[in-house]
Amino acid sequence: MFRRMFSRSLYRLQNLSGSRGLSLHNSSISSDYAVLAAFQPLLHNRPYATTPPPAAFASSLNQTELAKFAAIADTWWDAEGPFKPLHVMNPTRLAFLRSTLCRHFGKDPFSPRPFEGLKFVDVGCGGGILSEPLARMGASVTGIDAVEKNIKIARLHADLDPVASSIEYRCTTAENLVEEQMTFDAVIALEVIEHVADPAEFCKSLSSLTVSNGATVISTINRSMRAYATAIVAAEYILHWLPKGTHQWSSFLTPEELVLILQRASISVEEMAGFAYDPLTGQWSLTDDIGVNFIAFGIKTANN
Repeated sequence: MFRRMFSRSLYRLQNLSGSRGLSLHNSSISSDYAVLAAFQPLLHNRPYATTPPPAAFASSLNQTELAKFAAIADTWWDAEGPFKPLHVMNPTRLAFLRSTLCRHFGKDPFSPRPFEGLKFVDVGCGGGILSEPLARMGASVTGIDAVEKNIKIARLHADLDPVASSIEYRCTTAENLVEEQMTFDAVIALEVIEHVADPAEFCKSLSSLTVSNGATVISTINRSMRAYATAIVAAEYILHWLPKGTHQWSSFLTPEELVLILQRASISVEEMAGFAYDPLTGQWSLTDDIGVNFIAFGIKTANN
């Protein structure tokens, strides 16, 4: 049987200055009118392997969002519970991470432990459903979450597996790790930025945690009408995949906005892909459609 290959149309941020685009360092550009004229698709046919805050940083915590997740923390490892969508999406998220990070760090994506020797931080790790497979793939993982109950659940579950028990779980924030001057080869924040109070400050913290030429990966939901219809109306109110009120449409970011925010935090977005759900198979796959769920891979530039 042929190995299933994911053929992606990925996005590369082209030259943002000069005649083809707008300079992100021009303070006169209003964020309400910023246009990424150079945000154009670059097609690649690439396979994805299937296997308290410091004064310099305003807190990005959103207490209302923290309370939502604290209320359902006990269900993190219930594959049929409120976090079922993340459990189902997890293999596809990991496929993107494996492919982009292995390519960036010169690792073999088909190795059973391709992330050996690399330090990762999983920001907003919840109960550890992403941290654990990353550890099994060889990474030295630190998982952080501002909800203490999440961290307790993550530690209890990780202790069931000798490999996962190596994960360092901490109830803290990205800003606090910055204050401790910690850095990582890869900083990963999946399905988190839409729940923070200040995405720009949050991304500054992620950047500060990333070593020069290291990787930052963020996934979130597009602020589009299609996302409102599918991620909120359908997922929360019709299909009941998620508790009602899990997401606020106004808190979503468009891909262009996320690229601008990251660029201003010295993260150059190199690749972007969408997630598509097939109701017939009940599975997610990577796609070039970033109209609803999407994930971005960026590199920390050396000037910060």
